[in-house]
Amino acid sequence: MAASSRQVPSVLASDWRLCVAPMIDVTDRHCRYFHRLLAPRARLYTEMITTGALLHGDVARHLDYDTAEHPVALQLGGSEPDALAHAARLGQRWGYDEINLNCGCPSERVQRGAFGACLMAEPDLVADCVKAMQDAVDVPVTVKHRLGLDYDESYAFVRDFVGKLYDAGCRVFIVHARNAVLKGLSPKDNREIPPLRYDAAAQLKRDFPDCVVVLNGGLGDAETAAQASAGFDGVMLGRAAWHTPRVLSELSMRFWPGIRLPGDAQVVDAMTRYATQAVARGVPLRVLVRPLLGLVNGQAGARRWRRMLSDAAALKSDDPALIYEAWRSVSHPTAQRAETVELG
Repeated sequence: MAASSRQVPSVLASDWRLCVAPMIDVTDRHCRYFHRLLAPRARLYTEMITTGALLHGDVARHLDYDTAEHPVALQLGGSEPDALAHAARLGQRWGYDEINLNCGCPSERVQRGAFGACLMAEPDLVADCVKAMQDAVDVPVTVKHRLGLDYDESYAFVRDFVGKLYDAGCRVFIVHARNAVLKGLSPKDNREIPPLRYDAAAQLKRDFPDCVVVLNGGLGDAETAAQASAGFDGVMLGRAAWHTPRVLSELSMRFWPGIRLPGDAQVVDAMTRYATQAVARGVPLRVLVRPLLGLVNGQAGARRWRRMLSDAAALKSDDPALIYEAWRSVSHPTAQRAETVELG
């Protein structure tokens, strides 16, 4: 396919230095607000949102977000160029900074929708989808993909896939450095069993030097991510950001040494104020505190913190003071739980 006649939006590699992966049932707007507190310059991604959900569902429910989340990217799931173009236009209209196409999810549910990792077997179709989205919006259109399908570890496969999209105008590739096994492995297994091949991902950057190539997969802690980032324009963390969210702060300090980050007490204060506003809009407290469960992992009192914020009876009251109460139990272990906490 010839390169798109439309001018490719310019991209700065530094914009993708640190990214938080799109994770279904995890990276909702409340989680992203929390992650923004921990990593002021990270690029945040929505959960994958299907074109059908935007064409036939409640657009505001899927696309609304807090302006503090910028830069924030909308990840789309779909395989029909016209539907993706429409969804991309909606994303730009709502103010998203990037439209990302999912070509990496291996779940059978996603495969039944004919998108996700199985799209890597149809590079011409993906190129048509990319071109349609680029023709519809002015923000960067990017692709998140795997290195290959099933047990074929030929580098030529992913090189030709990226090359086809490059010709269509794509300049940002987020590479999960494993194959996707489409049959026989669960999504969890697909994140752990196929071997990591950082060398193959790095070869893409060498073969497409004017592209932004972001590494994803196996980056479980700040040290691993920092070391693996050599040879790439950025790193994208997934489950590590969920289980140990302070890893985002650690990497922020490594990548931007002069950055000022809030301490845990300040994060708790900000999230309690945020939760107070969200609960007033009808958002259940249990939804709002889920991203917070790993905040103090590795610290004394972490188990007590998680237990208090997972207490169904306490959460049922939808009183954001529970967050302060849990924090005081960690920062002042001898304090009485019954002590009144005033919200700021």
